[in-house]
This record gives sequence, C-alpha cells and structure tokens, in this order.
Amino acid sequence: MDPEFLKKNHQKTLERIQRACQAADRDGQAVALLAVSKTRNAQAVAALAALGHRAFGENYVSEGVDKITALADHSLIWHFIGPIQSNKTRQLAEHFDWVQSVDRLKLVSRLNDQRPPSKPPLNVLIQVNLDGEDQKAGCAPDQLPALANAIEAAPQLRLRGVMSIPAVRESANDQRAVFAKLKALYDELQAHHPSIDTLSAGMSNDLEAAIAEGANLVRVGTALFGPRQNR
Repeated sequence: MDPEFLKKNHQKTLERIQRACQAADRDGQAVALLAVSKTRNAQAVAALAALGHRAFGENYVSEGVDKITALADHSLIWHFIGPIQSNKTRQLAEHFDWVQSVDRLKLVSRLNDQRPPSKPPLNVLIQVNLDGEDQKAGCAPDQLPALANAIEAAPQLRLRGVMSIPAVRESANDQRAVFAKLKALYDELQAHHPSIDTLSAGMSNDLEAAIAEGANLVRVGTALFGPRQNR
C-alpha cells in the first residue's frame, strides 16, 4: 500500500474526528481511532503503524492472529470486533488485547477460563444489537445487565463498555437518534459499573453522528485503507 496514500487518509480521518468533536463541543482528545484492518495485509498495518498508529481491529480470528504474530515486534494493540464462534474463544483469549463483541454468557466464561494468567485481564465490550437484526451479532438491550455483572465477576476479564453496529441510516438525524439510544444504555450501565469508560460506535460513514452522541472510540477501515479488498 502506498505510504503517502495511507498518510493522507490517516490525517484526513484524524481531522474528521477533530471537526466532529468541535461541532459537539467535546475535547478533541476524547475520541480514539481504531483502524479496522480486516482483509488488509500485515504490510498495510505496518505502514500505518509507522505513522504512529497503534490500535487495530480485526473481524476474522485466524486472519487477525496471523497479523498479530507477524507484527509482534510493533507493540500494537489488537481489538477483535467480529462475531464470535465458541470454538474460536481460546485464540481470542490468548492473542487479543480487547474483544468488543461479547454478546452471550457462554463467551464470558470461555474467555475468562482461556485467558492466560500471564497476560493482563482481557478488555471486554458488550455488543448490543440495537435494531434486533437477526443476521447481526449482539445481545438485546435487556440482556446488558446480566452480561455486565458476569464480566465484572470474571477475574481474567475487564468490563470496559459497549459496542454496536446499527443498521445503515442515510440521514444524520436518523444516525444520531440510534446512537443516542446506545448512549442512554451506556450511561445506565455506567451508573451500576462506574469503571466502564468505552463507547465504541461509528464507522467511516457515520462517525460524526456517533461522536455527536458520545462515542469515544470510532472504528474506521475504508476511509483509512480505501475500498475493502475481497477476502
């Protein structure tokens, strides 16, 4: 991947985040960027890391583990953001720093039991399915409290917050409305678990709306790396 192309896109994305923060009267340092590197090769990740970026998100376990292994000397932070199969939890627990897509109790116990004691607790976000889409991962909003309690009780896990991937909405008002629902769920959860600090929402096409409604971690792939490659 052309380093200049990547450098330009990275700068543009950071500027978008800054403008969105200014428009929402928020501190420009309040929102972190997660580079979604699924389907991108290790060389592309290394090129972005060379610009000083450290946090990357993967959707496919085996692909992510391969990159984590190949780039082990780059001191990167790896988030898993895809749907979780039960038979993949050991790889997640052993290799990733964050898992953003926990959505059922079975995963909590497996990740906790499989996290190596030599590693710090695995940072966990609960994925919420705001639109009730059958084809999309995520728990129902009313399942949040039980999941949060289970994660907080797991010694090898650290509850950090919530994540969601809402259905696509074209207007900014509609985007903001669904992210406002997510922020309300986050605030309610934080009232019972004061240590949580991460609201992961917003992607290349709607990060401004997410930031306006309180997201502090946005997940961006296409705007950084260009059109997605076929896997």
